[in-house]
Amino acid sequence: MMRKLEGNRDIPTGAVHAFVLCGGAGTRLRPVLADRPKSMALISGTPFLQLLLDRLRSQGVDDVILGTGYMAEKIESYFGSGNKRAMRIRYSREHEPLGTGGALKLAEPLISDPVLVLNGDSYVEWSLVPMLELFRAKDADLVVVLHAVADVTRYASVALNQDGRITEFIEKGIRAGPGLINAGVYLLRKEVVRRLPAGTAISLERDIFPRLLDRRVYGLVCTGLFIDIGIPDDFKRAQTLLASRIGTACHASSAPGTFGDTT
Repeated sequence: MMRKLEGNRDIPTGAVHAFVLCGGAGTRLRPVLADRPKSMALISGTPFLQLLLDRLRSQGVDDVILGTGYMAEKIESYFGSGNKRAMRIRYSREHEPLGTGGALKLAEPLISDPVLVLNGDSYVEWSLVPMLELFRAKDADLVVVLHAVADVTRYASVALNQDGRITEFIEKGIRAGPGLINAGVYLLRKEVVRRLPAGTAISLERDIFPRLLDRRVYGLVCTGLFIDIGIPDDFKRAQTLLASRIGTACHASSAPGTFGDTT
């Protein structure tokens, strides 16, 4: 899959590797999900992680690294090498919790530049080409997919300027009411990963991203479906919302005029 940028530059979307964070213990879901990792929660009989892989394939990404940890063997035995799904799937297994930043650092030898990073417990209808266009046009260090919600209390949110540049990362619980949240999909320059300390538990969202604000960090608003299955109520809601996404390639993209639109 290719698409030209201004200046006749081509974007080989297939050259972008995805790193999916799926090593968490999912303690909040234990009452309804005790026998498997959170990313393997079933949606109409299909593992949630399969929906994320389907989304990746629909965007031309077929080289994926799964960052496993808790019950890693459940994920690795189910997906294997990815051959049956026309993908290349590799694994980076944590032997102790390293946080989102530490997990990505562990996978550094396997990732592309830039690398596409996804949370393994959120379904977002992101689109890769607009992310790459914004990344190249702004010479960005980081592009974050954002989503508008009625109440940001449960999520980490952001502040944007008129150019679509992120000016503040706001921890969850600090603000309430409508706003833009970090939807858990990132396009990140590999140099940022190289600078992370190895073997250290560290959070991308809390420890790393705020430090990048004096560089080039941009947000791209996604207007499609977003759902985080991290708590039982939302996991139950996902059963209905995601049923139609099973076995389909979704092509929803950001609407023209949203922050980060470079067309």
